[in-house]
Amino acid sequence: MNYDRYTQLTVTVAGRIGTITLNRPDRLNAVSAALHTELARIFRDVEEDPAIDVVVLTGAGSAFCAGGDIEWMQDAIDRPETFEQTAREGKQIIFSLLDCEKPVIAKVNGHAVGLGATLALFCDVIFASEKARIGDPHVSVGMVAGDGGAVIWPQLIGYARAKEYLMTGDLISAQEAQRIGLINHVLKPEELDAAVLAFASRLAGGALKAIRWSKVSVNIGLKQLAHSIMDTSIAYEVLTNASADHAEAVAAFREKRKPRFTGA
Repeated sequence: MNYDRYTQLTVTVAGRIGTITLNRPDRLNAVSAALHTELARIFRDVEEDPAIDVVVLTGAGSAFCAGGDIEWMQDAIDRPETFEQTAREGKQIIFSLLDCEKPVIAKVNGHAVGLGATLALFCDVIFASEKARIGDPHVSVGMVAGDGGAVIWPQLIGYARAKEYLMTGDLISAQEAQRIGLINHVLKPEELDAAVLAFASRLAGGALKAIRWSKVSVNIGLKQLAHSIMDTSIAYEVLTNASADHAEAVAAFREKRKPRFTGA
């Protein structure tokens, strides 16, 4: 498989393990239009790569993914018609992750925010640095968590906790995320790489058909939920993209001030 067409992601393969790295470290791997498009394709490509049996998803530099890039948000406000592509790609990202039969391990090397949290939580097993914080602050920028957050958070930690975090946008520590069942493992930063490699190697050396099809079986119910929820949650996200509160939140972020929400 040739990954040369990817400019926002890097893919390396070693020992039947493929590592996908979000590669915008100067922007804390915030998702731009280009990165979003690549994320909509990459899981299908690694699924078809005969050299890969297990996938690791991580971020370059100090963050896993800081969520949506603010300049991309401004462009979507200025050109709302572009959100049609964003909505289509958003579903492709989630369903290609769920459809990928190969185990996908999240190596959360730093903060995972917004879409970054969604990407991590839709992975099959999640390892995180003890310095990482995780959260979905779509509401902080006046938007609905339409990218899959409304699907996955309730399944992992229950509806009451999920609604609290999705309605406040609060970030939580990796330790708290593990305690409430949001993620699997928390490690010291210097231990993270070795722990993920050991686990990925264990799966790569296992009964691959049994492992893959166990994942497929478990994901049936999750895919049914995603199909029933995502069209609506993305549609609401599209509506909030055109809201005054979202425009105010983006302007406030760019002007380095607190937003003044009016509910409009």
